[in-house]
Amino acid sequence: MKNQSKGVVGMNLKDISTSVPKKDHGGKVSGQLAYISDVKVENMVYGVLYRSSIAYGKIKSIQLPNLPEGYEAVGAEDIPGPNYVKIIKEDQPIFANEWVNYIGEPILMLVGDDLDTLYKFLNEVKVDFEENQAIYTLDEAINQKSKPGVTMASYEFGESLDVISAIEQRAHKIIEEEYDTGYQEHVYLEPQGMLAIYKDDEIEVQGSMQCLYYIKNALLSALACDDDEVRVVQSPTGGGFGGKEDFPSMMACHVAVAAKAVKKSVMLVFDRSEDMVVTTKRHPAKLNYRTALDQEGNILSLCVDIYLDGGANVGLSSVVLQRALINSAGVYKIPHFHAKGYVLKTNTVPNGAFRGFGAPQSFAGIESHMGHLSKLSNIEPLEYKRKYLVKQGDPTITKGIFRDPILVEEMIEDLLNSSEYKKKKQEFQRFNQQSQRYKKGIGTSLFLHGCGFTGSGERDHIKATVKLVKSKDDQVSLKISNSDMGQGILTTLCKIVAKELDLPYEDVLYPYPDTKEVPDSGPTVASRTTMIVGKLLERAAKKLKYQWQTGVEQEVVEHYVHREMIPWNELTFTGDAYPAYSWGVNIVELEVDTLTGNVKLEKVYGNYEVGKVIDERIMKGQIDGGLAQGLAYGYLEKMTSHLGKIQQKSISDYGPPTSLDVVPIESKVFDNPYADGPYGAKGAGELTLIGGAPAVQAAIENALQISFQQIPITPEVIIESLWVKEGEEG
Repeated sequence: MKNQSKGVVGMNLKDISTSVPKKDHGGKVSGQLAYISDVKVENMVYGVLYRSSIAYGKIKSIQLPNLPEGYEAVGAEDIPGPNYVKIIKEDQPIFANEWVNYIGEPILMLVGDDLDTLYKFLNEVKVDFEENQAIYTLDEAINQKSKPGVTMASYEFGESLDVISAIEQRAHKIIEEEYDTGYQEHVYLEPQGMLAIYKDDEIEVQGSMQCLYYIKNALLSALACDDDEVRVVQSPTGGGFGGKEDFPSMMACHVAVAAKAVKKSVMLVFDRSEDMVVTTKRHPAKLNYRTALDQEGNILSLCVDIYLDGGANVGLSSVVLQRALINSAGVYKIPHFHAKGYVLKTNTVPNGAFRGFGAPQSFAGIESHMGHLSKLSNIEPLEYKRKYLVKQGDPTITKGIFRDPILVEEMIEDLLNSSEYKKKKQEFQRFNQQSQRYKKGIGTSLFLHGCGFTGSGERDHIKATVKLVKSKDDQVSLKISNSDMGQGILTTLCKIVAKELDLPYEDVLYPYPDTKEVPDSGPTVASRTTMIVGKLLERAAKKLKYQWQTGVEQEVVEHYVHREMIPWNELTFTGDAYPAYSWGVNIVELEVDTLTGNVKLEKVYGNYEVGKVIDERIMKGQIDGGLAQGLAYGYLEKMTSHLGKIQQKSISDYGPPTSLDVVPIESKVFDNPYADGPYGAKGAGELTLIGGAPAVQAAIENALQISFQQIPITPEVIIESLWVKEGEEG
């Protein structure tokens, strides 16, 4: 096959890592790319949702206003199939019709031509409730976890508690610590939006989404229809971070049911305040640690209990809990480790997928705990952590094996040198002794992330399939169900195929996926797309290259093949949880104003190992964006729920980082190709968020010489801790 070079971009991709212009660059920069709210179709009406005003209770009656012609109400009675959103459990109604379980739960939808008119009618809907006692907080749920329905999922694994009890009896000291993490809001640039296009023989749903086949399966259930009567098409998607994994399935059901009922196309787009109040969040968590130490401060055993606030419906929470538990020992080889976790129900907005999927809560907790143990042992925190680092060949906490080379020690050494860590620690200590108001600190975090679905999920549940289609003019199209939401797979996956086929990059196309055209290659989640789907595409391209016939239409299909490992047992939580792991080290320098409690970042460093980078510029974007989210989770972003109601209704209320908060990020990626990834690539998307919060906490603790047991560490938390410290010293 001959390569027809087309300028710089069309040249051979000698090194896969070399950056190329992104496929969607022109449309985004010019503003011409049409997002779902830009779309207008014939015979289209708008929808608005009437939502519950109480946290828990029974619907006694619904009174609708007199709706003029062209305006209609759609509710549970209009659903052709069962009234639940198909995810894992059947506990999330499409429209609540008997009980409501949280403030904001959808009860019905009004549809019509004019949004202002719809909102006017929405205010005239009257629902009579019989209100019941609700569970508003995670602490309340923990106290009631033995009551029916409160515990929505639980898992336990590790060393026998009898063995640990015997170890604790001969221990020199038992350290118990409780750690809390809060909500986190996704703050994707584009709010949630869905459009159902009505046709006599088909409902086509377009929208901002991560998982086309999740949505299709939910629609097939809700509409009780045949496979060819539903079509799902991804629109250009302005950010997801997990927030468009599970939630769009409910919105898709809303618009599809409404379209079927009124026989018109229906558009539902949230404004920012509605999006913030009713969509899924990162789960608030409580982590309890119990650690036995010997006389020298060495860890003898460690038990952790994790509680996740699932909100009103279980959704994906059971899987998030699995991830949180699997990451609960961090990057450490802990002798005699035991973990137990619960997802608990509260009458609050359901929580769901968020970049990191339970790992950020666990790493914030275990990194904090290890730092506090180091102080008790009077050993520098990073030095203490390095004593327990896992090495290649070590067992995982689920009795799997870390099979591949682990470069964390080299990554640490490199960062110690580039950041001048030891020198700065001494300089900051001298500065803090001389300065009354401002205190400087430096902190570290060590972390990993498993790539792909847990255990045998790829083999048993996802069963990914990819297709390559070559046209007569020898252009090749990727036919896969994975969504680009800004992370760059339109570009990286095309590069993999172009390189394997020795084709110009421009001759490889990746149309936005459409379930009428693409097989199910799995959801765009779990740091799996590049490693799993990219490898399938690489294999498909190899096959196509071997069969290549110039000027002839051709098609190749490739199916997932599972790597042989220690079999995963979901009941006992044992075996290889992941085929591969990516690794990271962060260092954060900052200054704390003790008068106001404000934290000012000064420099951030990150070293990462993700196998082989497929595009350097895209990887740099993942690092910078992930760190911005992770750091903000640790000290800036504060979301609260009061009596079941989210209190922050705007971005300015919530306070994500602005350009003034993001400081220079010095990052480096270590090459460590993984045999089962395309050109050696592993997962990268979630890893880059995880280390930010624990590193910023460690730096604040170093600056103030105060231990914290929660994130975010806001100015209020800092001022209160300083008062307590002053009182203890005074």
